[in-house]
Amino acid sequence: MGILKEFRDFAMRGNILELGTAVIIGGAFGKIVDSLVNDILMPPLGVLIGNMDFKDLKVRLVEAKPALIENGIEVVAAQADVYLKYGMFIQNIIDFTIIAFAIFMMVKLYNNTQKAQAAKQAEVPTAPPPTPEDIKLLTEIRDLLKK
Repeated sequence: MGILKEFRDFAMRGNILELGTAVIIGGAFGKIVDSLVNDILMPPLGVLIGNMDFKDLKVRLVEAKPALIENGIEVVAAQADVYLKYGMFIQNIIDFTIIAFAIFMMVKLYNNTQKAQAAKQAEVPTAPPPTPEDIKLLTEIRDLLKK
């Protein structure tokens, strides 16, 4: 029973919940970036390189071979084409660059907001702390003694 309580306490910590929230938001953000890349950026880029989708760029390394059958028995299994899909690699590099730039811009915006708040707080004059009661009494006694 003790291990279940420990696990519950661990799972309900604030930073675990924040991490879960970040993962969910990150997944949704990833879908937005995927759509931006695949639906907005890549089609015009494909047109520029001759109506070709980057995902389709590949080089065949091994050509397909049919199965060799003798007397109704498969002697050599069929082999499919083997491709080096460098277009997918290019696509993933573009996706990564856009995501990294978007995160950079969000962090930059956050930092600018924090700097603006810090500057605003620095401008507000802080009131001196209230004088303690015993100091007030001593001041009154001093003033009375002076008279």
